[in-house]
Amino acid sequence: MSPELKIKICGLTNPQDLRLCQDLGVDFTGFIFHPGSPRYVSPEKVGGWSKGSEIRVGVFVDATVREVLNAADRAGLDMVQLHGGQEPDFCRELGGDMVIRTFWPERYQSSSAFGGELEKFTPVCRYFLLDAGLSMGGHGRSIACSWLEDVESPVPFLMAGGLGPDNLDLVFKTQAAGVDLNSGVETGPGQKDHERVKKAVNKLRGIK
Repeated sequence: MSPELKIKICGLTNPQDLRLCQDLGVDFTGFIFHPGSPRYVSPEKVGGWSKGSEIRVGVFVDATVREVLNAADRAGLDMVQLHGGQEPDFCRELGGDMVIRTFWPERYQSSSAFGGELEKFTPVCRYFLLDAGLSMGGHGRSIACSWLEDVESPVPFLMAGGLGPDNLDLVFKTQAAGVDLNSGVETGPGQKDHERVKKAVNKLRGIK
């Protein structure tokens, strides 16, 4: 277990859960700005919440570059997470240091095929995020790939996919730089279970 793993808590919808994340000192807080998500929150609302030293991330699915930048300004974002299969040019327009681009390993037959896709985005992303399923998110389960442990990413990647305090062992077997916790630490969409959040964070930090 590495105490250096980055921790991102995503799908935050209220200031109480945000404050918990700040008190725990997580690295990233995530907010979903896709209206079709049960965890949707408006950029204006997020912009009114207090911010500490954490990196504030907004998740976008089908917004345009202009819409992403406008929302980022209103919400006070540090980075954006692209969850809609955006191409490298889209990432480039936003600025690579600002972008976390999502990928779905289950779409690929091998780590080499997946690695070829990652290479295309290397110059235009700061982080990659690997999620379960074939698109979108919120599947509530771990990534099902026999070759996941072999993935060598050209930029640091975060692992998502229904992760919580009971199924983090998969993360430690990979070269992940961090984790993205969402549905695996909830009582319902957008409502974080504070005890599960604390338990997961402690486990990631090697605290018994």
